[in-house]
Amino acid sequence: MDVHDEYIPEELFSQFISRMPQICVELIFESEEGILVAKRDIEPSIWFWPGSRLYKGEKLEDAAHRIAEEELGIEVHIIDQYGPYAHFWTDSPTRGSPSRHTVNSVFHVEPARAEYDIVLDEQHSQYRFLTEVEDDLHEYVRLYLEDNDLL
Repeated sequence: MDVHDEYIPEELFSQFISRMPQICVELIFESEEGILVAKRDIEPSIWFWPGSRLYKGEKLEDAAHRIAEEELGIEVHIIDQYGPYAHFWTDSPTRGSPSRHTVNSVFHVEPARAEYDIVLDEQHSQYRFLTEVEDDLHEYVRLYLEDNDLL
């Protein structure tokens, strides 16, 4: 099946989000420095995992590799897969949809090369590495760390 990654106009995307769950893939990127979280410039505008929606026709593993390349500028190896998780958000990145429901498949990944440089996309302003579970982390970030005995 072909992968359909075409842009969906905001009005149409808002209709989808307001009526059905969105399937997402998220990355727990771990290196010798710790576990990466990135500051999103888009909603939810918080420190969170790199992640994106799954495209029609796209395999989950392929989405994990795509997200690593698009959002972090690197190639990764998949260590494990967690989930699915269901998240219920009280906000939405689209006008016309006051909330959203995501179903998330989570991939624990590591850099494919010993030497790598993180190059963030336009959705993120900065990144940092966690070496312990911090009190101010978003509940879903904490959930993944605690559920999977990370850190």
